[in-house]
Amino acid sequence: MTSFSDSGPAPFEILAPPQWLAPAVFNSPHSGRIYAESFMRQSRLSPLSLRKSEDCYVDELFRACIDHGAPMLRAHAPRSYIDVNREPYELDPRMFTGELPGYVNTTSPRVAGGLGTIPRVVAEGEEIYRGRLDFAEAVRRIDQIYVPYHRTLSALLGEVMAKAGQVLLVDCHSMPSSATQHVLPPGEDCVDIVLGDRFGASCDESITELAEELFISAGLRVIRNKPYAGGFITQNHGAPLRGRHALQIEVNRALYMNEATLEKTRNFWHLQDLLGRVIGNLLAEVEQRFEPQRLAAE
Repeated sequence: MTSFSDSGPAPFEILAPPQWLAPAVFNSPHSGRIYAESFMRQSRLSPLSLRKSEDCYVDELFRACIDHGAPMLRAHAPRSYIDVNREPYELDPRMFTGELPGYVNTTSPRVAGGLGTIPRVVAEGEEIYRGRLDFAEAVRRIDQIYVPYHRTLSALLGEVMAKAGQVLLVDCHSMPSSATQHVLPPGEDCVDIVLGDRFGASCDESITELAEELFISAGLRVIRNKPYAGGFITQNHGAPLRGRHALQIEVNRALYMNEATLEKTRNFWHLQDLLGRVIGNLLAEVEQRFEPQRLAAE
């Protein structure tokens, strides 16, 4: 493969259920694992180092949503190549030759950390590129991948809104096992799930509470909004007062994979089954809660 283009691999795809029954859309923006040859030539890192930024196998973990009647939009382009969970132009000027246009956001905390729309570093802080990029390269990736991705996600959510009157977007992610060490509740040594609803701004609290109860009933340890309250996708698509609910779910990687080798552990399939049951119960309950509004709209 050479690049993501008309003749190259698709940068994302929709996994559609046989029957679209649930008023929800699942999204896996960081599980992409197709590394184009042109990108590998630009990078100074090994494939394994680049993959440290992936939410490895998250699309597979949450794939049961399809069996329960909800589609999944999943990225194929890797997060280290372009991060669709950012503003369209969050770019680090240190990465590019020449000055960037005034509309580029060069001062966000994510840019400062090297994790903008075109990331400068991988998750462990290693520089990705051998040299500086042309701004035209960023524009090409944004136009060919970022813009179509968000257009597709918006269309999926709009389709549910038209049918059900409300929609739940479940934004699926994974986190390093060390990510929550500084926010652990007293007596806890780790956290399995972090639910992010922008502190209530992106999702009705009753839906967040429902998800929390289901995960706890399944034996998982849950906290909310710390250290992950939800990224650009959750913020941009969540408007609960208008019937648009967006909930980010972060899964502890140690539950299902070796964080050093990125290989699945034996617990992967157990967790996949467990998440499938949680997803089924969540969607069934959400559908009942959305039903009165759907009927009122008919």
